[in-house]
Amino acid sequence: MYRMYDMIMKKRSGAEHTADEIRFIVEGFTKGEIPDYQMSAWLMCVYYKGMTHDETCALTHAMAQSGDQLSLAAIHGVKVDKHSTGGVGDKTTFIVAPILASLGVPVAKMSGRGLGHTGGTIDKLEAIPGFCVSIPETEFIEHVNSMKLALVGQTGDLAPADKKIYALRDVTATVDSLPLIASSIMSKKLAAGADAIVLDVKCGSGAFMKNEADAKALAQIMVDIGKSAGRTCYGVITDMNEPLGCKVGNALEVIEAVQVLAMKDVKAYLTYDTSGDTDVQSRCDAYSAIENIAQQGYGADRTDKADCAGMENCAGYDRHGIHRLLTVSLTLAAYMYMAAGKSDDFEAAKAQCEKAIESGAALAKFKEFVEAQGGDGTYIDDVNKFRLAANCVPIVCEEDGYLAACNTSEVGMVNLILGGGRATKDSTINLGVGLDIRKHLGDAVRKGDVLAYMYIDDMGVFEEAKKRLLGAYTVEQRQIKPEKLVKDIVV
Repeated sequence: MYRMYDMIMKKRSGAEHTADEIRFIVEGFTKGEIPDYQMSAWLMCVYYKGMTHDETCALTHAMAQSGDQLSLAAIHGVKVDKHSTGGVGDKTTFIVAPILASLGVPVAKMSGRGLGHTGGTIDKLEAIPGFCVSIPETEFIEHVNSMKLALVGQTGDLAPADKKIYALRDVTATVDSLPLIASSIMSKKLAAGADAIVLDVKCGSGAFMKNEADAKALAQIMVDIGKSAGRTCYGVITDMNEPLGCKVGNALEVIEAVQVLAMKDVKAYLTYDTSGDTDVQSRCDAYSAIENIAQQGYGADRTDKADCAGMENCAGYDRHGIHRLLTVSLTLAAYMYMAAGKSDDFEAAKAQCEKAIESGAALAKFKEFVEAQGGDGTYIDDVNKFRLAANCVPIVCEEDGYLAACNTSEVGMVNLILGGGRATKDSTINLGVGLDIRKHLGDAVRKGDVLAYMYIDDMGVFEEAKKRLLGAYTVEQRQIKPEKLVKDIVV
């Protein structure tokens, strides 16, 4: 018989827990037998003393086993999942999942909602009218078997210990502990049942991990946990020192993902050289190459086209932003393809993923997936149908120079101020607000250049949102070299 007092003393002294002891702690706290004050003390001991590999694995497994565990045994083939540690403008799931599914790799994914400055995959999908994020488990499995793709929201019964422990960590200053972060993420991934997991670990000003060393350490812990559970795992360290792609906001990010899936010449954007790019017009081209996709800028129901008139001349792919989004998305997709056992060569896997876009197969798969879960597929055919905010206002640069730094979390907070994010878990979000960013790190800017277009309904928050967006960017007189997008791979 264990006592929580003894567990606290043991960890305070830096000793290693057994798997049984960790199971006792997790089960006792989840059932309410261990009070918050004792669990808080133990978490603080973990924060300062850390955990060994075996302890972290035991904690992860105990949390994964604390509730429902999804069995995907009825799904044919190697089931692959992806997890992102969170960022701003991260819409890669909508690109990589249909790519993999179109290549015959089953993607059975459970995703969450957004909180704070990070957007949630489920919220973004709900911008598509009719899309259902909650379907029965039998239907979920049937969809993956028939079309190789299904995506639903996480249930409250998946790793409930993690939910309860995280709530306590959030108020006891014990969130930023690598073993606690890793076990929190991986407990849900293991409970979700996938055979292979690719982890997109962000680092930078918009990520939880601010530097590459910490991101790599977290990735290594999570990959090791996955391997200990018999899963194939890759950790991909990616940059989040500015938003990923161009668009930030729920409907806007779905639109951007659809535009990427509709591309006919992927390599033109993958080989794009960002060095010395001084004119935003040189990074924009027409949508003539895109079939079935209308010009971006405003939806069919908009009444303020004059406000966005400046976008007409620059409508099309922002080459710098799309280069970033495509590079990260195709890297993740290639490693998912490899994790499924379809290839052992990264370049060959990436080439297959590129073909899935250029052939139109990935876009067709995305539409099939949307319609299968109740969504209106005509929104994928014509992104003009998405309801966007009533006002689209250009936010212009206030000085000449080069964009040298971005406080990416602050850009995410602008979306929250506009109503596109949640201040609390019960907040209602506005799916049509957000930002279309037209300048990126390393770009030359002139006073009066459009930094971003702001999609806004409540003009009462405009001045605050504008001030914070402009304040998120640093302009200097020297041109910086943008950060490497894919920094490292952890296996």
